[in-house]
Amino acid sequence: MKKLTDVFGGKDEGIRTFFAPGRVNLIGEHTDYTGGLVLPCALGVGTYVSARENGTDLIRLFSENFPEAGIIEVPVYHLAYDPEDGWANYPKGIFHHLLQGEPRGKDLYYQGNIPNGAGLSSSASIEIATAVMVNEWYSLGHSTLDLVLISQEVENRYIGVNCGIMDQFAVGFGKAQRGILLDCGSLKYDYIPLPLEGISIVIANSNVRRELAGSAYNERRKTCEDALLKLEGIASLGELTPEDFSRVMAQLSDEEARRVRHVVTENDRTRRGAELLRNGDIYGFGQLMKESHESLRVDYEVTGDALDALVDAAWQHHGTIGARMTGAGFGGCTVNLVAETAVPSFIQEVGSAYEGSTGRTASFYVVKAGAGASEVTPIR
Repeated sequence: MKKLTDVFGGKDEGIRTFFAPGRVNLIGEHTDYTGGLVLPCALGVGTYVSARENGTDLIRLFSENFPEAGIIEVPVYHLAYDPEDGWANYPKGIFHHLLQGEPRGKDLYYQGNIPNGAGLSSSASIEIATAVMVNEWYSLGHSTLDLVLISQEVENRYIGVNCGIMDQFAVGFGKAQRGILLDCGSLKYDYIPLPLEGISIVIANSNVRRELAGSAYNERRKTCEDALLKLEGIASLGELTPEDFSRVMAQLSDEEARRVRHVVTENDRTRRGAELLRNGDIYGFGQLMKESHESLRVDYEVTGDALDALVDAAWQHHGTIGARMTGAGFGGCTVNLVAETAVPSFIQEVGSAYEGSTGRTASFYVVKAGAGASEVTPIR
């Protein structure tokens, strides 16, 4: 593994290293933008950034994960978004929001072990790692919530991706062996124990590009917004209980009713899932994951053939405790809870079944629930 000085030269002095994890959402899908509940956890894999001052007015950036981009240099007084800078726009955006006009340049060396294309929030990991570094280095005094909100603003306004708060929140507030029950409307949260002794989190990547996810996301979001306008006295769909929904569904079109039913039942599943985890019932939680996928398939219609094939194959395996799609849908990944002793056969058998039904090859990643962002011992 290379070091900062291998790329930028100079002495191995004055270097500080910071880490931010990736994340996976265990349950609570397509509920964040309706003011609902999500239950993600931070992961043991993530992004490291090593930094030192370089005595110039340039921010120089290099990533082990994008070596073909080489060293990207930007003046500290000109941090505007530039598509030519690719991945470096994420840390640039953080500097732009936190330290615009800072006269001291920096050398920044990034390395990450988040699997490429696995939907584990590598962009939020880069943002939060950089934000924590800047905050600590310059003693800015921002809280973790401040850094989470700033990182989301960078993604929304600087990068131009209209994401919700979940990714940055899970990366910033993660805690080892804990999930985070987050109310995306109020930002109230609670740490939930994850009874995963003898159980692995396995991410299965369908390796199907999410070509329809963007347009479908916008359509689902608009349908939910239109439905909310018909429901007087309701500030967000996240407020609705299943009993409330039964009373108001007649006011909605068939499509609106199906979309809102998913949001309402998924919020309820997430709430009940958190309670099951508190009580150590991982198998009951796994069944809620199954119900979540079915709701996303039937009512929200965002799974697609590839994700359905992966989930169906997972539930045929004896070691599976829970399985569902995670993320926007129409491709991407599933999240699976699998008995540790059964992981090798799970990967072999689910992969074989998926290839047999779709003609595609899946990729599998075994991950652990990890801690949130912090300064760490420099990597040597």
